[in-house]
Amino acid sequence: MSLDRMVMAFAGFMVLLSLALTLWVSPYFVWLTVFVGVNQIQSAFTGFCPAATAFKWLGVKPGTAF
Repeated sequence: MSLDRMVMAFAGFMVLLSLALTLWVSPYFVWLTVFVGVNQIQSAFTGFCPAATAFKWLGVKPGTAF
């Protein structure tokens, strides 16, 4: 799996995880959803994504966007 697809899959997983945590654990987990969304918006404008940096460090093959 390329880096681009890995980042998109990770972001989707985090949104679903934060939704489940918000419903079943605490409504404050909605802030995790907000964080993921804001991070996606800033990476669209700046090109910097902390998750992409972490996945590169773990050895995921590069994609075209990051």
